[in-house]
Amino acid sequence: MEHPAALAGPPVPWRGLARVLVIRPDNLGDVVMAGPALRALRRAAPRARLDLLTTPAGAAAAALLPEVDGVLTASVSWQKTGGEDVPVTEDLDLVERIGWGGYEAAVILTSFSQAPWPAAYLCRLAGVPVRVGMSKEFGGAGLTHWVPSPPDETHQVDRALHLLERAGVPPVEGRLRVRVPAEAASTARRLLDGRPGGDGHADGRGRRPCALILPGASCSARRYPADRFARVAGLLTAAGLRVLVAGTARDAPLVEATGAGVPGAVLLPGRFDVPVLAALIDAVDVVVCNNSGGAHLASALGTPVVVLFAGTEQVEQYRPRFGPASILTVPTACSPCRQFACPFALDCLDIPPEQVAAEALRLADERGGPWWQTPAGTQDAR
Repeated sequence: MEHPAALAGPPVPWRGLARVLVIRPDNLGDVVMAGPALRALRRAAPRARLDLLTTPAGAAAAALLPEVDGVLTASVSWQKTGGEDVPVTEDLDLVERIGWGGYEAAVILTSFSQAPWPAAYLCRLAGVPVRVGMSKEFGGAGLTHWVPSPPDETHQVDRALHLLERAGVPPVEGRLRVRVPAEAASTARRLLDGRPGGDGHADGRGRRPCALILPGASCSARRYPADRFARVAGLLTAAGLRVLVAGTARDAPLVEATGAGVPGAVLLPGRFDVPVLAALIDAVDVVVCNNSGGAHLASALGTPVVVLFAGTEQVEQYRPRFGPASILTVPTACSPCRQFACPFALDCLDIPPEQVAAEALRLADERGGPWWQTPAGTQDAR
């Protein structure tokens, strides 16, 4: 990282700002990973209102980030795919919404493959005087503070903090943190304790140890096959864990396919919001999921997590770093492909369910103790 004194532009009077807009129009996990950057901004601009411009999926995480004062929700044109015909009026409407906010500065957070320039130009048209962003390419006057990108493999948390440091924001420790609302925690307790579940064996906390399986992801190229998730669920149940399978309403078929044939499994398709999901993740003993928002919530909450990591992305950019984690993936020549649908046989996720279950049991064992019998078929995968 370059010396922080090498600022990207004129000094920004962060401490005197009253309204700052942070732009991260991505998925839930991306917004969770923006938490340290928001924390750094909050310290640098303690009197400012910090608003977050993000997608509907990302907005769901805002309630978990205490630094966020308000949310502008938008499905932005530069993030849409598939040749969609996006009316220019959507961009014009967003310019107006940003303009009404009276923002004195906009900070545009991006991954290594995204450009800040569309958002920067909309903010310029909206009259935002300070526009901070980072990219490999130069794009003119859209940004007032342009930061060249760090190496591609830089973790998303470090990438955002690097951007801010180059804009004069003192760095903070990069640990992910989320705040679970008390009401969400109460709902999670009811889901965990108020339903029938197998033989009723409980650990020292008065309940049967639990594994939470999250089979969903934002695209099919990042989803471990549901039939293999079902095998994992069966192995964990045989080992003595109570298994919960959860997802959004859109994930309902995956939730059903994963848990329908597993004795005692609790299926929760589209039954709660993101704060309750965070509370469930906080309460269980291990999470098994794809490279998705659940992995980053588990990292933020310190819950052990097994991540089925597809070859769509580089592992080092998204690796959970702040809690016990096992990353399972198969190296392939086509990775990172950045595809939404795999044109091949999803070889990067050709991971035996026995290996997945063994990793989940190992992590849960390290956290809570050996309160199960190892199921048949997992010994060789350890």
